[in-house]
Parts: sequence; C-alpha cells; structure tokens
Amino acid sequence: MAQTPQQRRANERFAKNEAAKRGKGPSSTKPKQASKSPVSASWVLVLAFVVCGGLILELLRIVPEIWSTVASMLSRLTG
Repeated sequence: MAQTPQQRRANERFAKNEAAKRGKGPSSTKPKQASKSPVSASWVLVLAFVVCGGLILELLRIVPEIWSTVASMLSRLTG
C-alpha cells in the first residue's frame, strides 16, 4: 500500500525527532552516585581485630588443654 502525503509528512517528522534524540547522548539522564558504606574502613578493621583477636586468644587457651587431654589418653593406652 502506498503512503499518502499526510503519512509521508508524519514519518518525516518522526524521523527528524528520532535523529534529534540520538544526537543528544546520555546527558539527559542523571549520573548515578556511588553509594558509600555507613561504616568507615578503619572501624571495620578495628571490629575484625577484636573478633579475630578474641578468637585467637581463645584458641591459645583451649589448644593446650586439648593437647594435655590427648597426651593423657595416649599415655593410658601405651602404659
């Protein structure tokens, strides 16, 4: 089916508007801001030190007790 002059003008206007949109680029949208963590990196390090430090101290306290228990069991079995 052939275009009528009215359709042709409407298509030309639409093509002109679309070409204008393509020329603008991404400046019409707002740039996204990087989200910041509410806790600073230094506080995360302090918290990690407290948690891991406590874990390490607890292991240092428990390991000798476990070792003495294992040693006493072995001495009973061999003696």
